[in-house]
Amino acid sequence: MIRKSYIFIIVLLVVLASCITWGYTAFYGNCVRSERSLYVYRDCDYDSLVRLIEPDIKHRTAFGIYARRINLASTFRAGHYRLEKGMSVIDVARMLKLGIETPVRVTINNVRTPAELAGKVARQLEADSVSFLRAFTSDSLARTVGFDSLRLFSMFLPNTYELYWTVTPDQFVRRMRREYDAFWTPERDAKLERLKMDRYEVMTLASILYEETKAVDEMPRIAGVYVNRLQRGIPLQACPTVKYAMQDFTLRRVLRKHLRYQSPYNTYLNKGLPPSPICMPSIAAIDAVLDYEKHQYLFFCARPEMDGHHNFARTLREHNANGRAYAAALDRLQIK
Repeated sequence: MIRKSYIFIIVLLVVLASCITWGYTAFYGNCVRSERSLYVYRDCDYDSLVRLIEPDIKHRTAFGIYARRINLASTFRAGHYRLEKGMSVIDVARMLKLGIETPVRVTINNVRTPAELAGKVARQLEADSVSFLRAFTSDSLARTVGFDSLRLFSMFLPNTYELYWTVTPDQFVRRMRREYDAFWTPERDAKLERLKMDRYEVMTLASILYEETKAVDEMPRIAGVYVNRLQRGIPLQACPTVKYAMQDFTLRRVLRKHLRYQSPYNTYLNKGLPPSPICMPSIAAIDAVLDYEKHQYLFFCARPEMDGHHNFARTLREHNANGRAYAAALDRLQIK
């Protein structure tokens, strides 16, 4: 009888130890099968959340038990989360309940319009492009960050930023204002006096420069041409502004008929800068305007070698000769 009692106790202890081991492993051990990102949208319901998570975790029963205990079904938060090796059921559930998001890297560059910017940002964050475009063109939001709706686009700077995936369009705009303030250092602001321009005018001129050339080594010289023309009251006559005015960025050859297109953005018809930037300029283009090269050139034309660089001229006669050489090269290549 005593022996049977010992056996029973031993079996019971083994069962208890097994249960404790299972429980500890299930709740505190690694539950992640494969590391990956989870994107939980605001309109996601709990059943969809479970379906999203279950293929990548072990100990699903333990997850369900703990989720019920902390009422995860009613309290989980939208966000971008990372499932990582070593995370337990408790870690995963708490992460979702407390909204412990992992930031995403958002890159903005090479856009010409607020609509393009909205589309690019929306592909990297939760909010849709319509919501972002509404924010980028909002008069009231623009005023809160010190701009108007037309000038707001000049505030955005090309870079890669760490943001929470769930950031709202309004929060995104306010974050970009902080980045703008950080970019305009006292050193950069001091250079505005030399130019006799403000930040907005520099951004506008830099946008034309960036559309004109991607050759960073040549940017300060081209910027110098534009500055010379502005200071002498000569129209900029920048072909990229014609493309922007027509909203036809596929044009490979700007012809005389295009130069007559009526628009405040057409710098062949209007003196001075256009009403707003025609693209998001690169940092190199902005700094090239601030550090423009002082010279006597008033004209430049793409080289017939088509190497991305330009020939510069002080007189119209020299410029016309450069222009004929370039046009002949276009004709040889049958570029219409």
